[in-house]
Amino acid sequence: MQGETPPTPTPSPDTTPVEQAWSLAENAPDQGGVAAAEGFKEAVGSQNETVGSVLDGLDAVALSMGDMRISLLDVLLVAAIVAGVLFFAWFISKLARRGVRRFTKLDDTQQLLAEKILTIVVWAAAFFLGIDLLGIDLTALAVFSGAFGLAIGFGLQKTFGNLIAGIILLMDKSIKPGDVIAVADMAGNETFGQIRKIGVRAVSVTTRDQREYLIPNENLMINQVENWSYSSKNVRMQVPVGVSYEADMNLAEKLMLEAAGSCDRILKAPPPTVWMSEYGDNSVNFTIHCWIQDPEDGVGNVRSAVLKKLWWLFKEHGVEIPFPQRDIHIRSSDQLDRWFAARNGELPTKD
Repeated sequence: MQGETPPTPTPSPDTTPVEQAWSLAENAPDQGGVAAAEGFKEAVGSQNETVGSVLDGLDAVALSMGDMRISLLDVLLVAAIVAGVLFFAWFISKLARRGVRRFTKLDDTQQLLAEKILTIVVWAAAFFLGIDLLGIDLTALAVFSGAFGLAIGFGLQKTFGNLIAGIILLMDKSIKPGDVIAVADMAGNETFGQIRKIGVRAVSVTTRDQREYLIPNENLMINQVENWSYSSKNVRMQVPVGVSYEADMNLAEKLMLEAAGSCDRILKAPPPTVWMSEYGDNSVNFTIHCWIQDPEDGVGNVRSAVLKKLWWLFKEHGVEIPFPQRDIHIRSSDQLDRWFAARNGELPTKD
C-alpha cells in the first residue's frame, strides 16, 4: 500500500554497547613512596635477583599515613643520598679552596673572597643535586618556600646581613686578614689586635694577650673602625718622659733621641723626634715620637725598651728623674704650740 512507512529494524540483542574511553585507561601507579627509591629498586632488582629480594624485604617494612607510604628502603636511601651529597659538596669545596690558593696571581684578600664565593656556589649546586636525586617536585614546596623565605626575612636577617657584609669587606679591602685594628672590651677599655680570620658571621681579632674577639661583620661595616694598617703599616707611637726643672734640657733631649735610636724596631726614616709637651707640677714633660712598621708584634714592648735605655743614660749623665714633691706650710696656733711643748717636755707654767 502506498504511503505506508517501512518497518524500523530492531537492534539485535547480540550488539555490544560502546565503552567509555576513560574506562579503558590503566590505573595510575601508587606514588606514595619516594620516587628515587622506586627507581633504584627497579634498576637494581632487574640486575640481581638476590639484591632485588633484599630490597623488596626492606620496602615491605613501611609506615603508611593516609596516601603517604614511607618504607625502610626509603629512609635508608634518603639518608645515603643526603650523606653522599654532603660529602661531595665538602670534597669539591675543599678542592676548590686548594685550587684558589695555588693561583698565585691573587692576593690574600682576593683568595679569601674567591673561596667564599666558590663555597656558596658548590653548596647551592649540591642542594639542587640532592633535590633532583630524591625526585622531589619543587612546585610542591611552594608553600614551604614562602614560609622559609619569611623566616629568613625575620629570624635570619642578621645572619645573612653578616654574610653579605663579610663579602663586601673583602671586596673593598677595608678589612683584611693581617690588619691591626683597635678594639674595645665590654668595660670600654681599648686595645689593639690582629685580624686572623674573616668568617661567614664574624671577624676573629686576636690581641697581644691572646684574647680572641669575635666581632660581627656588620658592625665593622657600619661602625667606625681604627685600622692601623689600612694603607700603610707604619704607626707612630708616643713615649712620655719627665725630667727635673734643674736638668740640662738640651742634654736630656739628646739622650732621649739616643735611647729611641737604640731600639731595633724603631724606624730610622722617619727619624724619632722629641717634643716638649708641658711644664708639669713636678717635672718638665717631653714626648718621644717614633715610628714602627710591625704593630702586630706589640707597642708596649717598644715603649718599655726605650724607657729602660733612657733610665741608664740619665743615670750615666746625671739627669734627674723627678718624683712628686710638696711644700707644707703649717699655721701657728695656741693648741699647736702646746702640743710641741708637750712633745719637747716644756709644758708651760700656769699663773
